[in-house]
Amino acid sequence: MVTAGAALAAAKPTERSKQKQVVEAQRAQVQQKLSALKRSIDRTESEKDNAVNTLAASEQAISNANRSLRELADEQRQTETKQQKLAAEHAQLSATVATQQARLAALLRQQYVAGNEDRVKLLLSGDNPNRINRDLQYMAYVSQAEAKLITSLRANLQAVAANLAEAQNAQDELAEIAQDTRDQKTVLEQEKVRRAAVLAQVSSKLAGQRKQAGNLVRDEQQLSALVSKLAIMIEEQRKAEALAQQARREQAERERLAAIAAEKQRQQLAKSKSRNKTKPGAAPDTRPAPAEQPALVAKAPENVKQPPVFAVANGAFSALRGQLRAPIHGTPAAKFGSKRGDGPSWKGWFIKAAAGTDVKAIADGQVVFAEWMGRYGNLIMIDHGNNYLSIYGNNQTLYKRKDDIVKAGETIAAAGNTGGNEESGLYFELRFKGAAIDPAAWIKF
Repeated sequence: MVTAGAALAAAKPTERSKQKQVVEAQRAQVQQKLSALKRSIDRTESEKDNAVNTLAASEQAISNANRSLRELADEQRQTETKQQKLAAEHAQLSATVATQQARLAALLRQQYVAGNEDRVKLLLSGDNPNRINRDLQYMAYVSQAEAKLITSLRANLQAVAANLAEAQNAQDELAEIAQDTRDQKTVLEQEKVRRAAVLAQVSSKLAGQRKQAGNLVRDEQQLSALVSKLAIMIEEQRKAEALAQQARREQAERERLAAIAAEKQRQQLAKSKSRNKTKPGAAPDTRPAPAEQPALVAKAPENVKQPPVFAVANGAFSALRGQLRAPIHGTPAAKFGSKRGDGPSWKGWFIKAAAGTDVKAIADGQVVFAEWMGRYGNLIMIDHGNNYLSIYGNNQTLYKRKDDIVKAGETIAAAGNTGGNEESGLYFELRFKGAAIDPAAWIKF
């Protein structure tokens, strides 16, 4: 039976697999919106001959595989912690059950030794009434103790069964995580080989296009267009959230007033009944009492999951000017305002760093873009509120997704040389109302 039960448990889908399906569906919807936004910006005739775009699929796949491996490692740690907790609970429950079973066995043994006299025999025995009364009370206490002990024992046995089922689910989840990890490692190795092959094919073309001023101008225009469209989307989202919050407040107030009115009506009816009862000769009130109105509670619409909205106080980010920490440990190779040969001036900083170096958020915020984009490679943008955006490009891996809330100093990506970059590192920009601003005035490099 134990073997059959284990096989049945293994065949059942785990909670992890169910949640994974829901999360993947939500992520697919977000990805479609991001992809549509990016296509509306960078799909032009000139893009068809851009050598950087041939790297898109493999660089995105490498980023996704690395992020999945990181998430799986976190999930494995959490599941192992849960498993340890369940094991400790199981040991405690088992000890409690053993103690209760021993107590119940002792009670039953005592009853057997005493002859297990029932109440009827005791009443008909003709013994001293006082002794009969004491014995009856004693038997009642013993019966109550047995009933409580049996009820508690049953509850604990059910808890043991539930604990075992949850532990089996955790074990199955660990097996799933291990298989997913192996799959992602295979994908990662395949994509690294694929990217190396593609890079070798287009390396000469990339070298030529990097020096073309027209390409640099076009890339900056694309980024600026993206920032502008994101600013509009952020503002629309904030307005929608403000309206939704106002609607929720108004609904809660209406429900509060309705509950107060219902309570007053109930109290008035109770007073009326009390007067009718005390009034001499008054006919009884035969009207049916209205059903008691429970307090109303505002409920969110079911099956509708709105993305979290980052809230920031006015002036919170601007107050951090000159105090922000650098997004990465590295060596600045290009600074804001310096010339790019014959091309336009740099709108941000390029900081050299080894591939895989942690990239951290400079301040609290919400991810509004996490996608591959042309020469900027795997690009992530964070909204810090009050029209401030920070931009992190050329990443090997993006650890965060759109709509994620991040804290200052939290790792959001890993540095790389995606987007056809010659050197590994991070391209970093700060923008206010869509315009690039010098990070040197804000960050302690």
